[in-house]
Amino acid sequence: MARGMGGHSPSNIAHFLKNMDFPAKKDDLVKHAKGNDADKDVLDVLQQMPQREYGNMADVMKGLGETK
Repeated sequence: MARGMGGHSPSNIAHFLKNMDFPAKKDDLVKHAKGNDADKDVLDVLQQMPQREYGNMADVMKGLGETK
C-alpha cells in the first residue's frame, strides 16, 4: 500500500480510471472513477490532486504523488 493515498495503491486507483479518455481534467477523473464504482477513499484521493489537465495515466500518477 502506498503512503499518502489513504491506503490505496496507484494501481488500485488506475483500476477505477480504466478506459479513461485523455486529456482529462481532475473533475473528469473523479467522475470517471465514480462511474466505475470507486469507493469514497479513492474519490477523496483524486479530489486532493492538483487542479489541472492530465495528458495520460503517467500524469495522473504524478498528480497522485503531489497529494497531501
